[in-house]
Amino acid sequence: MNFFIINPNAGTNSPAHFKKLINLIKEDFNCRIWETTAPFEAFAFAQKAISEGASRIIAVGGDGTINEIASALVGTNVTLGIIPIGSGNGLARHLKIPLNITKAHTLACTGKSQKMDVGLLNDKYFFCTAGIGFDATVANEFAKGKGRGLFNYVKATLKTILHYQPIEIAINDGEIEPVFSLTIANASQFGNNAYISPLSDIQDGLLEVVKIHKIGLFRAFFIAIRLFNGNIHESKKVEIIATKTILIKYKSKAPFHLDGESIMTESEALAIKIIPKALNVIC
Repeated sequence: MNFFIINPNAGTNSPAHFKKLINLIKEDFNCRIWETTAPFEAFAFAQKAISEGASRIIAVGGDGTINEIASALVGTNVTLGIIPIGSGNGLARHLKIPLNITKAHTLACTGKSQKMDVGLLNDKYFFCTAGIGFDATVANEFAKGKGRGLFNYVKATLKTILHYQPIEIAINDGEIEPVFSLTIANASQFGNNAYISPLSDIQDGLLEVVKIHKIGLFRAFFIAIRLFNGNIHESKKVEIIATKTILIKYKSKAPFHLDGESIMTESEALAIKIIPKALNVIC
């Protein structure tokens, strides 16, 4: 039996598109379908599915929904399937999962699984990217908005950049330094083909620490172009270090993001590490 956990509020899908997806899923009579109505409900549903003997749980949503469900599956034998209907679909794009719902549904139900690495920031898992600085501030602004989708994300980005100030951090007990942003990448992109770490591999047992040094508005524009051209790693203002662990000293009660979802730091210390091949995923 396949267990489907669906976030009906993911992305900007029309009612007709969502109805088509539900009808497609219901063609399989031997399945369970749960729709989320509140934050963190996807995690609870995934735990429930595991308790009922699920061997495959299919996440229907964006990176935030996938994060909740996958967090319940880390270290288990249960396999994650993905039907991406989110705003960015960063992990699905990295895994080359089709964005077409019919093709994604077929793959999720019949495809073979492989093991992928998982990131851990303090006590929270991430599967695609985590970060502080500009990207986290944009995610926080985006979360405050009423709509989803790329258009609203661009609006949040433009609003943020007008008043944004670089942050100060210390890495592995080093000296305090100003940075535009710091991203910890397990996969290659944020979503929407914005490649923050083009060379990242979810099976190499390493995380990429992508540091964008302090830059002004003019330089940020060209960094953004590189982000979508897939060559940000070639910029002199970008430093990338591959590592298994990293300790970042930042500040508490400040925004950071896990797979695009905005959260506030609970302490000044962000301890991050990779857990090799801890999740089974279909792709």
